Amino acid sequence: MAETASKKTEKTSGGGRPRLMLMDGHSLAYRAFFALPAENFTTATGQPTNAIYGFASMLANTLRDEAPTHFAVAFDVSRKTWRSEEFTEYKANRSKTPDEFKGQVELIGELLDAMHAERFAVEGYEADDVIATLATQAEAAGFEVLIVTGDRDSFQLVSEHTTVLYPTKGVSELTRFTPEKVFEKYGLTPAQYPDFAALRGDPSDNLPGIPGVGEKTAAKWINQFGSFAELVERVEEVKGKAGQNLRDHLESVKLNRRLTELERQVELPKAVADLERAAYDRKTVAMVLDTLEIRNPSLRERLFAVDPGAEEAETTPVTADGVELDGAVLGAGELQPWLAEHGDELLGVATVDSWALGTGAVAEIALAAADGAAAWFDPAQLDEADERAFAAWLADPAKPKVLHNAKGAMRVFPEHGWSVEGVAMDTALAAYLVKPGRRSFALDALSLEYLNRELAPAATADGQLAFGTDEGAEGEALMIQARAILDLGQAFEEKLGEVGAAELLRDMELPVSALLARMERHGIAADRTHLEAMEQLFAGAVQQAVKEAYAAAGHEFNLGSPKQLQEVLFGELGLPKTKKTKTGYTTDADALAWLAAQTDNELPVVMLRHREQAKLRVTVEGLIKTIAADGRIHTTFNQTVAATGRLSSTDPNLQNIPVRTDEGRAIRRGFVVGEGFESLMTADYSQIELRVMAHLSEDEGLLQAFTSGEDLHTTVASQVFGVGRDAVDAEMRRKIKAMSYGLAYGLSAFGLSQQLNIEAAEARGLMDTYFERFGGVRDYLRRVVDEARATGYTQTVLGRRRYLPDLNSDNRQRREAAERMALNAPIQGTAADIVKIAMLKVDGALREAGLKSRILLQVHDEIVLEIAPGERGKTEELVRREMAGAVQLRAPLDVSVGAGGDWESAAH
Repeated sequence: MAETASKKTEKTSGGGRPRLMLMDGHSLAYRAFFALPAENFTTATGQPTNAIYGFASMLANTLRDEAPTHFAVAFDVSRKTWRSEEFTEYKANRSKTPDEFKGQVELIGELLDAMHAERFAVEGYEADDVIATLATQAEAAGFEVLIVTGDRDSFQLVSEHTTVLYPTKGVSELTRFTPEKVFEKYGLTPAQYPDFAALRGDPSDNLPGIPGVGEKTAAKWINQFGSFAELVERVEEVKGKAGQNLRDHLESVKLNRRLTELERQVELPKAVADLERAAYDRKTVAMVLDTLEIRNPSLRERLFAVDPGAEEAETTPVTADGVELDGAVLGAGELQPWLAEHGDELLGVATVDSWALGTGAVAEIALAAADGAAAWFDPAQLDEADERAFAAWLADPAKPKVLHNAKGAMRVFPEHGWSVEGVAMDTALAAYLVKPGRRSFALDALSLEYLNRELAPAATADGQLAFGTDEGAEGEALMIQARAILDLGQAFEEKLGEVGAAELLRDMELPVSALLARMERHGIAADRTHLEAMEQLFAGAVQQAVKEAYAAAGHEFNLGSPKQLQEVLFGELGLPKTKKTKTGYTTDADALAWLAAQTDNELPVVMLRHREQAKLRVTVEGLIKTIAADGRIHTTFNQTVAATGRLSSTDPNLQNIPVRTDEGRAIRRGFVVGEGFESLMTADYSQIELRVMAHLSEDEGLLQAFTSGEDLHTTVASQVFGVGRDAVDAEMRRKIKAMSYGLAYGLSAFGLSQQLNIEAAEARGLMDTYFERFGGVRDYLRRVVDEARATGYTQTVLGRRRYLPDLNSDNRQRREAAERMALNAPIQGTAADIVKIAMLKVDGALREAGLKSRILLQVHDEIVLEIAPGERGKTEELVRREMAGAVQLRAPLDVSVGAGGDWESAAH
């Protein structure tokens, strides 16, 4: 069994030699690209990150396992090198670089720069040549050298002090090639490897081999004659057909030999001594990962764990504005006097579950003041006076507080009988408003980015914790978090002012956060019996689909295996080929739908039904698992996930439930009115996105269509197709409806053609005709992209910004994705803002009227309420009034309301 790099982790060589690790950046990034599926690693702007993630993961592991003192990465510049000049067909057979890979090497370079890792790319040379030059210089200077590469030509560099780490399984497993390993593998010395490679040829480099001569024959000849040069000198001695083939192809083999030899004298801008590893710019590393939406905390931790400056950073005392924290662990009777001294100040508050959105009881709390005072306490250890003092301080709106994810505290603290008022700042929400496109709002990442501070317990020179707390690192860490929250709050005050979002936080996001906390605590009653019956129904449908799939294929196979499905569809059944991917012909939902339309074979149709029923079964199974002891489902609402400002939900995700299918409606019947209430009520806006688009574009024709009182899509279709309203058929209306909503979502002509299953030319013609009738919409859509390209952001009616730097990207894929977002963000963002305002107005009016009816859910554009006995009429009147008056648009808001015993029955 091959010895892998992970098993051999000696940190220094004999005699304490310095250790240089060299990586072939392009080779390893390309391997990582194919090792990880691009569809699982893509940013919101469409930038794939699978090569970046795989490279960074391998980099972290290799730096950890090998502990080099010096490090550099070499990259290819282009395919035009001294080899291609000598042999124009060199690498000419290589396929075009996948679009999904383009741009990732550049982004890997940004990550390496943030890590202060040297990288080389020399015009006219390959990365291998740069590595060969550095390895040769390093060996001469007394270094131990490690070369991490997926190119076997590097085996010629192997020596007593140079080892090649060669990926043998994606980028997760590396095999160590020492002189002994090279000999074991090929029966040759490393110095003989180029001779062997020249005879064997290399299809990947388009270097021709000798007919009838494989690796065994090539190795035999090198061993027999000692070297390639000697073989050429005595070529007439080689007998048989193979010998004649060698003589016939001798000139091409000589060329192979010249091209296979690595150049060891490339002129480089830096010497080996300049490659010593340096401390990261940790703030920039975090920003690069965050910008790329690489959210895996393990990767970030592994990268930071091998930062040469990590030890120094960990022992730096934590200060804020030059003031070291004066931390104290408070016992019974000590919190009340601490609050008496500091409670009137702006305090940062941290809890152990502040990132967990209230999934458990509060176990620890820390407070921090601007003068450096900090305190940690366990709520279970408070005496009666402490608890009264803390509860009074929490509930006092005049006592300002800064929290990170305040909703988590507002959901959990009531379990202890505490209410939370006076939240002046939520640092997670503030970060979201400042930079809504980021995907991580973790406190440690924000602290590093905005305060240049790492949230690790501070230590003194003798290794003792700086605060001297009896509780150790846990208490100290929480106090440091509380201080970071306080300081971030001050930093975000300025940032929010810069982006015009201070009012959005104060008047919308913070009040919505408090409302969502109450909604999460309320939950919604669930009919377990109904949901379990639905799960059984979907499970039976899945099994039936499996049987039908076996019958259509003629034998059993694994329906969950794309490879086996490809073999059945395209091999055994000979169905038309779909889009080619690196793993074969795609079998995704769009491909199966296309196949179903192209052929009479049952299998594509059955596979679509199988996937749909399996997804529904999983959805219902997830709902059942989340029914709490009170018989209700308590979802978690997220304010910082969608960059447009829309809310989402998790645990369970209620937006996963289909809205317009019979199965979805059946699932919704499992959400019922709870004990003590008489019905559920649903209220939503009719065509809110299109009304916002009409408002923003000020198109007179579209505005008139809304105010006519007629069916919008029929009215618009009659104008686009130039026919009377009575002549508009269902197909015309369907096309116009799809296009109208598509424009609001930034849909292209190609996307519209796919959605309507028509030719792209027809879709383009349809859009052109639409814009002729509604020129204001056309002008608005052009204007919003141009303005966003100039300013760098879009803006909603209420001033919510979305920053889109990729609008000016050289990468077409990223630029076009950003353009679609620029079209979408003002419309979707304004709609989201309107729904939030409506929620607040409805909730405020219910409370002011003294009604017991309450809001339970917000899903898409719909609000779900639970109606107390005798309050239906008043509540409906109130809901219609407050939602219709949430904002004033040129196309007035239209509200639909319904009520019933379950969510589906309450539909309207």
